[in-house]
Amino acid sequence: MGYMRGIFIEDFLIISGLLLIQAVYGFYTIFLNRVLALGFSSLFIIYAGNFVGAIFLLPFAFLIERKKWPWRITAAVVVQFGLIALGGVTMFQGLLLMGIKRTTPAIASAMPNLIPAFVFIIAAILRFEKFSIWCKYSQAKVLGTTVCMGGAIAMSLLQTPTASKMLFFLGDSAEGTTRKDWLMGCFYLLAAIIIAASVMVLQAATMVSFPAPFSVCVITSLMGSILTGILQILIEGKLNVGSPNLGISFIILIVVVGSVISNTCIVYQTWCVRKKGPLLVSIFSPIQTVCATSLSMILFGQSISLGSSIGMLIMIKGLYLVLWAKRRESLVPVENNHNMSNAPLDIEKHLLS
Repeated sequence: MGYMRGIFIEDFLIISGLLLIQAVYGFYTIFLNRVLALGFSSLFIIYAGNFVGAIFLLPFAFLIERKKWPWRITAAVVVQFGLIALGGVTMFQGLLLMGIKRTTPAIASAMPNLIPAFVFIIAAILRFEKFSIWCKYSQAKVLGTTVCMGGAIAMSLLQTPTASKMLFFLGDSAEGTTRKDWLMGCFYLLAAIIIAASVMVLQAATMVSFPAPFSVCVITSLMGSILTGILQILIEGKLNVGSPNLGISFIILIVVVGSVISNTCIVYQTWCVRKKGPLLVSIFSPIQTVCATSLSMILFGQSISLGSSIGMLIMIKGLYLVLWAKRRESLVPVENNHNMSNAPLDIEKHLLS
């Protein structure tokens, strides 16, 4: 009886915690949108935020994973770390912030739902993912991926950017906002998601030889912070916060609070993945979109068109079809999956799709 009660309490904490985290992510997207409108440099947010985040995660990496650290790090692993830092920090976060600045939190929070679909495509091409044209679950994943992409395209094209409704999010530049700016923002978000999916596959391969996710996050965050800082120096000639009117105390508050909150969510989600697996964590991701849309409507009067809402729902349906197929496929014995790829299972188990 006590054991069952403990299981119930653990499940309740996991489900309620994941719901809360997605709500926090939705609010954080709105927060980032407004911070960028105030004049913060997106590159500054990336390198400062990742540096603080790495320092925050370092104790977790040391206490939890120090026994998992390999005795020797090969040159190949160092190169993989560099690629993850460049793609997952500098490129992904840079494109994501550019997309958030040019669209709305509702659209920006919906796009990450495409990641499992793109992970499937990339992993299938590289033969890290089970795939057979004759397998019904593979067919379902292909269909779900197609539906996801169709929903994302509809969501982007059927939303009309209205300057008056976007005034809060885009600041003084709202009057000059055009449909071209909107579509460019959606393009940036899509490019960010493709890069994120590629990095996720690379992370899965890296953790086969370096099975310590917190440590990988700390190392790549520090490397990404350095690379982003160098990029800003090359582009602007110096490290630059952005608007000169921003006070130093306000800047520190924004960076520290944002980094601690986001990395706390990462720690909790990692714990949930270890307890219940990546599928359960992935299922909750559309909640972020709902929360960002609802908060935008309630707090700031930001609306989303009917066509874009339908596209968003289609995309989420496609996501769940991909996740359902992944789950069902994992329950089928390997010998019953005819013509499936003989990909290394150690790689596949780390994929978060």
